[in-house]
Amino acid sequence: MAVYEAHVGTRQGRSSSQQGQQQQLHWLQHLTLAAMLTLSLGGISTGWAQNSARPADKVVEPAKADALLDEAREALRLKDKKRATAVAAVATEQRHPLAAWMDYWQLNLRLSEISQPELDAFYARWPGSYVEDRMRNNWLLELGHRRDWVNFSADYPRFQMRDDREVACYAALVDILSAKPSKDARDSARSAWLAQRDGDEGCQLLASNLFETRQISSADVWLKLRLAADNNKARLARQTASLLGKPLELSVVEIFDNPMRYLARKAQGSGRTHEELTTLALIRLAANDPAMAAEQLSSRWQRQLPPDLAAWAWAQAGRQAALRVSPNTADSADYFDHALKLAGKDKAGPGWSDDTLAWSARAALRDGRWAQALKSMAWLSDAEQSDTTWQYWRAHALMATAAEGAPGEALRQEARTLLQGIASPLNFYGRLAAEEVGGSGNNGGNPLTALPPAPPPLSAAERATVQSHPGINRALVLINSDLRNEGVREWNFSLRKLNDRELRAAAQEACDREVWDRCINSSERTRREIDLNQRFPVPFRQELQAKARAVGLDPAYVYGLIRQESRFVTDARSHVGAAGLMQVMPATARWTAKKVGIDFRPELLADRDFNVRIGVSYLKLVLDDFGGSMAMAAAAYNAGPGRPRRWREGPAMDAALWVENIPFNETRDYVKKVLTNTTVYAQLLNEEASASSLRARLGLQIGPKAGASNSTLPVDP
Repeated sequence: MAVYEAHVGTRQGRSSSQQGQQQQLHWLQHLTLAAMLTLSLGGISTGWAQNSARPADKVVEPAKADALLDEAREALRLKDKKRATAVAAVATEQRHPLAAWMDYWQLNLRLSEISQPELDAFYARWPGSYVEDRMRNNWLLELGHRRDWVNFSADYPRFQMRDDREVACYAALVDILSAKPSKDARDSARSAWLAQRDGDEGCQLLASNLFETRQISSADVWLKLRLAADNNKARLARQTASLLGKPLELSVVEIFDNPMRYLARKAQGSGRTHEELTTLALIRLAANDPAMAAEQLSSRWQRQLPPDLAAWAWAQAGRQAALRVSPNTADSADYFDHALKLAGKDKAGPGWSDDTLAWSARAALRDGRWAQALKSMAWLSDAEQSDTTWQYWRAHALMATAAEGAPGEALRQEARTLLQGIASPLNFYGRLAAEEVGGSGNNGGNPLTALPPAPPPLSAAERATVQSHPGINRALVLINSDLRNEGVREWNFSLRKLNDRELRAAAQEACDREVWDRCINSSERTRREIDLNQRFPVPFRQELQAKARAVGLDPAYVYGLIRQESRFVTDARSHVGAAGLMQVMPATARWTAKKVGIDFRPELLADRDFNVRIGVSYLKLVLDDFGGSMAMAAAAYNAGPGRPRRWREGPAMDAALWVENIPFNETRDYVKKVLTNTTVYAQLLNEEASASSLRARLGLQIGPKAGASNSTLPVDP
């Protein structure tokens, strides 16, 4: 949820009287002349109704100083219902460009006390808008809380985004409560419950109904408990265990609190309930100490537990060991080997999560156990198996296991076909596959790494259609009013049904206004028309190239990193305090400034020139510290330099495999995208043809640093 939604509870206390609301409205309708002038001078178009079209040259954005918007935001911050309601009424009357959002805020503050007619009136005021659908989401949650299934059933079919798992559980429950629920409805309900990742009221209500009516079994509940234990979801585990009774719920709480104590004092290996509880304890022990969990399994529990549960516990020991990227690569691969052998040969797989199976494959690949990796990859879900990551590594595992000569040719051909199928210049594994299948990474010699040609230009009519779109215009006003989170959500909602040409037109509108994140993200949605000028823009080109070259960095690398860090949003700020184009932390900036002899004050991070200067200086120091490895430097820039130093310990391995074994999902994805971005930018900036090779930038192998480390880089936060 965005910052302002965080202040909005969907189940607030009772509101004040209608008389109080009318008094507040009366007060606000007599705003001072100065305030009204501020609104007028702020550029608010009072003639623009919610769904009216606006000519392309008439899009007017309010200035940052907007008295009515400030009043609405303050009312929301204070959770002042009367004040928020009054402001929203004035905004609607004045046709303020953000009246829909002010109306949304005030209604959210009163959600627990309103009725369906008020919601219907809100929907009628803002039909087809983002706030209509988001309010419907919030209202459906409230209706579920009230057990008002009649109004829920009437409203749910009009919910468009359907991105709320608790609402999905309520909807599944409504289907189950019908006179004769179909098998599809029962299967859908079970799937909705199993997909739940955090404890919530709606999914627990669904689970209780399913369990009481014997549409899910105790085995389903234990499966959900193991998945919750895998992911350290204590609240979800307790909620799920409550289906089986209070004593079991308390046992699960005890296991999460101290699994080793439970194993020592209470664990048993006889009877399915005791076996399941013991397995949960081993899973939680593995999260803290995978070696200790492996010792417990080897010394006792593998013999006393049934194979499927022992396999699950071994798999979690393997996953946790793999996440620690131990220098002894065999540990995690050995643990997974035990798990795979106990799991048997069932083609349906052991029921482990895709994340566990992915780490099973990574551990096997890291240790050169190609057959073991193939087995793990075969049990991934269809969606995961189709991902370029596993297509690429399956191809390499097939080639590694193929017999020499003619007997192995069929497997080698299957591998080549897989690589050809994913070859693309625009994503990490697609690019690596293209270079391997097509030969040299040189753009001139390998057509598979050639960038897509520019699509036909947009027409004036296509541009005008998007420029008159009320949701897109409102999103731009939000972004310009320092409500970026809300603006991004409004923008994304507005793009849902656009075709490639319309998406490109929307992207171009964002590009022209230098809203670079919307420019890039909107263009990336197209399937057939690939506009690289939108997807890989080069703002501030002269400035960035000069600063990169001044410290000895490849400008393409700087562009590739900024595209991933901030999407060229100059005032971007992360939740941990990283700021600006290069998302530099204040402590890092202070250290770097001292290191390179630049004056530093915290407020300078908001200055674009300083932000780039300090950012490229730090990136250069990191790159040099890691011997020129762009992959390790990118990992260090994202996760801190200490972590990649630890991750490189152990045997040297293929650099792509090192990247794939980065234990942080965010950092792994970040490194892949930074290097791919860099390679594409090298082509767009007309660098030497050889610079377009991703493999050249990635390197061949990554392993321990030769000799003792003499790094002066700051430690991780």
